[in-house]
Amino acid sequence: METTEDSFFPPISFKPLLTEISGLLRSTSSTLAVAETTTGGLVSASLLSVSGASKFFVAGATLYTKKSRRVWAGWTDEDVVNYIGPTPELVTELAANVREQMDATYCVGEWGAAGPTVPGPPLVLMRAGQTCISVVSREGFATRVVNTGVADREQNMVAFAKATLVLLRDVLAGDVELEQQRRPDSEGSETTTL
Repeated sequence: METTEDSFFPPISFKPLLTEISGLLRSTSSTLAVAETTTGGLVSASLLSVSGASKFFVAGATLYTKKSRRVWAGWTDEDVVNYIGPTPELVTELAANVREQMDATYCVGEWGAAGPTVPGPPLVLMRAGQTCISVVSREGFATRVVNTGVADREQNMVAFAKATLVLLRDVLAGDVELEQQRRPDSEGSETTTL
């Protein structure tokens, strides 16, 4: 088979990230799940392109529709009615839910708008070229908001996938400090629930 431009996947710029992520996960026997929306499976596919990914990759979910968010992310009717666009808090909840369901050490989540257009009201927080990313573990979470400044769908999907991998690598390498999410437990005291 002749090598063509179309045979290069993942993008060459992803390869050092993927090698580092794979090594960091394997060195700690950690597992990883992926919950992505706007990247459409590119994060999962990139991670799975690494030889031996089955040692760390548990699952990947593309949560692009309300139905998939209900099933995989535990969304309720109230969540659907109140949704006004992706936020760091929503993507953290999405990743936390998938991490828990898959019993993974980490889950990386991504949720944004690739463009070129966005639906408009009531989705007032949805901006073409912007995504929210979160990495969640039992110890806490880290988030990042990325804005490319462009409305090109394909360009944004690749940029969002790379940004997601960068945050994952930064968390695994200890370059980003995890935050703690506190929620009241059944007795009214606060507990960490991620």
